[in-house]
Amino acid sequence: MSTDTYLAVFLGSKNSPKWTAWHAMSEAERKAKEQEGMAAWKAWVEKHQGAIQAMGGPLGKTKKVDAAGIADITNELGAFTVVRAASHEAAAKMFENHPHFAIFPGERVEIMPVLPIPAG
Repeated sequence: MSTDTYLAVFLGSKNSPKWTAWHAMSEAERKAKEQEGMAAWKAWVEKHQGAIQAMGGPLGKTKKVDAAGIADITNELGAFTVVRAASHEAAAKMFENHPHFAIFPGERVEIMPVLPIPAG
């Protein structure tokens, strides 16, 4: 059974109802939820440490570069992690009930295989 590499991208909209509800909490409630979320995230990392190839991390503000030049943009990308798994399905199962959306106001995690660069 081979093990392949997968990129997991954590997404969420700052216009979502979850984000609005998160920011409607009192500072004390939000801090408590953050502590709960970080503890759950740490537990997730410990559970999957053998599969995590690159921990990744939170993503900052985005700049777009195209033929028109450089511009600031907004997107839903929040963080990333690289994992190894026996299959795409196995990689996806690692993120079921992840704290990103189970506790924090994130909406989803999208998992995709990292493909080999085509020979040219």
